Amino acid sequence: MRQYYIDELSFLERDNLDSFLKRTLKSGPIDGVYWLEVPQDLLAPAQLEHKDCGPFYFSVVLEDTDIRFEFLVRSSHNMRCSCIAWATPAQRRFVMDFVDNMLEEEMIAV
Repeated sequence: MRQYYIDELSFLERDNLDSFLKRTLKSGPIDGVYWLEVPQDLLAPAQLEHKDCGPFYFSVVLEDTDIRFEFLVRSSHNMRCSCIAWATPAQRRFVMDFVDNMLEEEMIAV
């Protein structure tokens, strides 16, 4: 899986990240999973064509000592479709900007 991975989080850092994610993202179906929605203006052509598959998300998984941001754009309605694809360069920048903002706001140095 292509992803951005941060490990060796302390208990306090993990708690702060959990609080931040609960305030800013939609919770996923499993505890510790969150959905970062891809903005409409960053959708790839196939994603724009498949309006019924949207909204589109990146998965964020927070565990005891690590957090990962997957670079697979997922559909909220379909598990298999041609619109589910690896992030474009602009979409990857969006995820990384989100991560940088989150770490800065929570004062976590990695």
